[in-house]
Amino acid sequence: MSEQEPATNPQTGAQFALQRIFVKDASFESPRAPEIFRSQWQPKVNMELNSSHNKIEDDLYEVVIQVTITARSDNDEVVYLTEVQQAGIFLVKGLEPEAMLQTLGAFCPSVLFPYAREAIDNLVIKGSFPPLMLAPVNFDAIYEQTRRQQQEATH
Repeated sequence: MSEQEPATNPQTGAQFALQRIFVKDASFESPRAPEIFRSQWQPKVNMELNSSHNKIEDDLYEVVIQVTITARSDNDEVVYLTEVQQAGIFLVKGLEPEAMLQTLGAFCPSVLFPYAREAIDNLVIKGSFPPLMLAPVNFDAIYEQTRRQQQEATH
């Protein structure tokens, strides 16, 4: 993905632009293959989701979402485990501190999630399992919940 011109808010001078999207890390494990393909099972799928960000230089930030999917068989054995770290480089400037945190903690992960979802689906299919269509994630709600928990922990 190539760099694009930043979107500028003329009232505040704030700027935002996606610079690049990339897979930072990806893995797929199927410890019970090929035996698992001979049995019928209803997968129990668990998703873990984390995001982080760090400043690269003045107004450039790397945002990474890590999505880990564990599918288990009826007798709780791991059928497959896949993990993707989907990352993006974003130009963000001119925002107040709270708006900056929300942009990096909610908006940017929302931009990255469809790419992570596609990468996971591709890995699962290449592992010879049925497609795994992950539901959309409300990163704004996750951000607000995390912020409230942090506030309660400091009081």
